[in-house]
Amino acid sequence: MAYKCSPVNVFLIMLLLLLLFTVHTKTTATSFTRRIQIITSNTSVIGAVMDMTSRAGKEARVAMETAIDDFNAKTSQNATLYIRNSKGNLFGAIREATYLINGYKVEAFLGLQTMEEVLSIGEIGSRYQIPTFSLLDSVPQRALDRLPFLFQASPSQFGQMKAFVAIMKSFQWNRFTFIYEDINSASSEVIHHLMETIKESGVQMNNMVKISPLASSTSLLEELERINKEQCRVFLVHASLEMGLRLFQNAKIMGMMEKGYVWITTNLITDLLHTVNPSTFSMMEGVVGIGSFFMDTGSRFNDFSTKFQTRFKLEQPKEESYMPGIFAVQAYDATWIAALALSKKNMSGQKLLDTVSSISFSGITGEVQFVDKKSTASHRFHIINVIGKYYRELGFWSEGLGFSEVVNDRANYDTSLQNLGHIFWPGRPLHTPRGWAIPTSVNPMRVGVPTMAVFKKFVEVKYDHMHHNFTCIGYSIELFKETVKRLPYYLSYEFHPFNGSYDSLVEQVYLKKFDAVVGDVSVVSKRYQYAEFTHPYTETGLMMVVPVISYHEQWLFVKPFTLGMWALTIVIYIYNGFVLWLIERKHSPELQGSALNQAGILLCLSFTRLFSLDGDQLKNNLTRMITVAWLFVAIIVGQCYTASLTSMLTVRRLAPRVADYESLKNANAVVGYGRGAHVASYLVDVLGFKNENIRGFTSPEEYAHALRNKEIAAVFLEAPFSKLFLARYCKSFMVAATFGEGGFAFLLPRGSFMVTDFTKALLNVSESGTLQTIEKRMLGSEQCVDMESDHDEYGRLGLSSFWSLFILTGSTSTIALVIHVILTLRDHFRY
Repeated sequence: MAYKCSPVNVFLIMLLLLLLFTVHTKTTATSFTRRIQIITSNTSVIGAVMDMTSRAGKEARVAMETAIDDFNAKTSQNATLYIRNSKGNLFGAIREATYLINGYKVEAFLGLQTMEEVLSIGEIGSRYQIPTFSLLDSVPQRALDRLPFLFQASPSQFGQMKAFVAIMKSFQWNRFTFIYEDINSASSEVIHHLMETIKESGVQMNNMVKISPLASSTSLLEELERINKEQCRVFLVHASLEMGLRLFQNAKIMGMMEKGYVWITTNLITDLLHTVNPSTFSMMEGVVGIGSFFMDTGSRFNDFSTKFQTRFKLEQPKEESYMPGIFAVQAYDATWIAALALSKKNMSGQKLLDTVSSISFSGITGEVQFVDKKSTASHRFHIINVIGKYYRELGFWSEGLGFSEVVNDRANYDTSLQNLGHIFWPGRPLHTPRGWAIPTSVNPMRVGVPTMAVFKKFVEVKYDHMHHNFTCIGYSIELFKETVKRLPYYLSYEFHPFNGSYDSLVEQVYLKKFDAVVGDVSVVSKRYQYAEFTHPYTETGLMMVVPVISYHEQWLFVKPFTLGMWALTIVIYIYNGFVLWLIERKHSPELQGSALNQAGILLCLSFTRLFSLDGDQLKNNLTRMITVAWLFVAIIVGQCYTASLTSMLTVRRLAPRVADYESLKNANAVVGYGRGAHVASYLVDVLGFKNENIRGFTSPEEYAHALRNKEIAAVFLEAPFSKLFLARYCKSFMVAATFGEGGFAFLLPRGSFMVTDFTKALLNVSESGTLQTIEKRMLGSEQCVDMESDHDEYGRLGLSSFWSLFILTGSTSTIALVIHVILTLRDHFRY
């Protein structure tokens, strides 16, 4: 059956089609007219897509409009700006961008304040070869490399993490809690840069708290309550202004805005504080903020600020403040970049990209240029402090320079924020917060202690079987307690005895059964696979201790005098004898005779006549004078010789029974070591002893007994142990050889941030003299007070002790000789 259309229906259909055709023709004509006007008028068309419900978007819009007016007025160019509102919706942003391309033939894009907008619209811009300038300051380099027409027009603010670390170091805070809002995928970029910055700084992240943008007050309170139970009191907040205000409001309810707390905000909050109602600052009092830097002085900024405030007040009359912030000045400079790039017509593709990359001009934010398609990163930030109902600028931080109150004064930079003036912390304390507090609920550190220590003065576990408890004492224990006191935070701990080998004890840290190990634990390379060591707190080295043998030297009688002393004594005696013989030979017939007889008499006189002649036998006053001086010197020198020789004869000469370990190994000798220590493997694997030739002992008394009874030929002890052992048995044993070994240290889990803290605290204990005090108190009782002196060199009599005596007798003899010669010559010439 055929369908028939009535005349009325035909009329209505024709009327509807006519109406649709009219509307479509009018719309097409309008759009076509716009396109023709744009093409024929040599106008640069810039499109912008932003969330204009936010303060950042509102500021950016007014700044872009101001920039276009200034650009057209100062360059005689004709640039047009079309701005669309995404309302914070990704699909809305894509729709508006597509509309700007199809409806207005835009030649460049601006805006894109979220990572999702950047990636989506950057894709569209690259497809149509339209330069896209993002105001997001954290566009990943991989996205810029993948999308050739995408540029980051805002300087990266990740450098503020270095400013944060500089603040931490200024007040010697070691740990902080990072609180961040999971706004978008840019949050992961912030975490990455923060972790890279603190990696080599010595500053550690105590905890990381992620907050959802939709978090309720209840969930915020729960998170704050959880982190408040921990000891860390330094918080870094990276969140939007809205979330930040909610966070501080709940922190105030929790009592976390009082004395002892430290709150530091990043630019996400700090850059928008100028928009906050002054009454809001009361909940943020004491907060220190790191903000983006730009010069808010100078004629160019003042001119921009005046225009901005006038226009912003008209467009946004409900806003609290009309002052431009960092978002405004960055949008202003980005618009100039886009307009400059499009001012050079007839460019497309790679030529257009090269033109954009080569742009460089002086903007409000400073010198603007691109490096790897990114606006050069910011290396300067301003530091603020919230006080009462306002905030004040403390100063600036510049990378490579430090903190300063004045930006351009390079002479007044300082590494510490403390030197920029007083900071009002939460609760307004008189002193800087220490950054930590005793936690309300925390599990104590489980510290393993060896029970089989050989030398109890280092570590000893005493059990009280009646009360079923134990106590740990010893040098290592006391030193650990003192070190913990020097840590820059509170540390709760409890000791747990471990009955097993030292290697097994170290493995317990790797198995997470212990959080640390304290005791006579040696630093050994193979143990690093399970844990890490602090700086050694004892001497390093492995000692081979052996018995000593006593002997007396056959030529010991010559030892009291040095060689020079013997030589000069003989010369003086012969010289004095010669002078005495020369003067007295005329008066004593016994001193005369043949030449051979005269020589024998002279030598005999030098060593014996002095003691056989008395004053009556001497005929000449000159010889009497020589004899008196000579006798005086001989008596003193002789008495000193006798005393020194007597001392040497009564002192035992000691020497090691074994000189080196090779002789022990070649003789197949048995050696000892401390049972449970790593020394056994060292003796076998490194020194090459056989397993059957090494024997373990559990006490110093066993070492001594085995050595004396020749059960073992030597015992190998770590340096601290050998020091105690030899102090107790100082006359029976001695060190024959020393080998490289790491000493004793505290042991902590691999990768633990506390390794650095413990090492620094341990060095502080040593440098303050406390280490020596503990060592003297805990180990000093073993000091040997009857050690025998070594007389090989020390105690020998030399020329320096007797110069004056030899000069006396020598000069007396010489004077007598000269007088005798003069008198003899006088008598000779008289006759």
